[in-house]
Amino acid sequence: MDVMSRNNVVVTGRAGGPVVVLAHGFGCDQNMWRLVVPALAEDHTVVLFDHVGAGRSDLGAWSEERYASLDGYADDVLELLRAVELGPVTFVGHSVSAMIGVLAAVREPDLVEGLVLLTPSPCYVDDAATGYRGGFSTEDIDELLESLDSNYLGWSGTMAPVIMGNPERPELGEELTNSFCRTDPAIARAFAHTTFRSDNRADLARVGVPTLVAQCSDDAIAPPEVGAFVHARIPGSRLVTLTATGHCPQLSAPEATAQAIIAFLRDRR
Repeated sequence: MDVMSRNNVVVTGRAGGPVVVLAHGFGCDQNMWRLVVPALAEDHTVVLFDHVGAGRSDLGAWSEERYASLDGYADDVLELLRAVELGPVTFVGHSVSAMIGVLAAVREPDLVEGLVLLTPSPCYVDDAATGYRGGFSTEDIDELLESLDSNYLGWSGTMAPVIMGNPERPELGEELTNSFCRTDPAIARAFAHTTFRSDNRADLARVGVPTLVAQCSDDAIAPPEVGAFVHARIPGSRLVTLTATGHCPQLSAPEATAQAIIAFLRDRR
């Protein structure tokens, strides 16, 4: 299978510049990065793609077995990086793609020379035994997934504004709702189960590349404690808190998001 078509890969920006790969989160596609790309593209080669099942990816490539865990998505990322043949990249992963990037970087650090984890969460469920706070109880996640399974479109209309935040800017929630609704419901349900039941806390200590953890000051999905946990577990990582509300700062605060990414890239040159 042609990986470039499978994942609807788009390469833009300055040819020969440092390579930045932008990976979207659950229910989204590469269009979610459109407000950040112009600033990055001035000095960098920018690679955008859609996870299988999202955007203009090849839906025929999706299989329940391959994508039952985040490892399948990490496999896709590594295949994509080999296919574009642009050398080591900085991988910017939003939300669940942050952990997909962690898995890819741990597996093949020669392909991923840096990570930007934007509103990451290695585990969404609170763990009383260790004191970890993921932001949700087991019952919360069960209820969320049951609601999604029974009425995906209704769930999308309810949850998208919560995820996006910024109630004074309803157009942002509407955009995310529409993005959710464009995703095939069966694939979205499977991806949601994979996302919200994943636990990648043990993988963080294995990251050996420079890493930026970028969290939002107010995020209903990944509270500040989660970003602090990720930062503490990844050796040598740096943490920045964006003055932004919601779980999608590339839409709600694109300038601050782009500046944080660019500063991280510049400091590593």
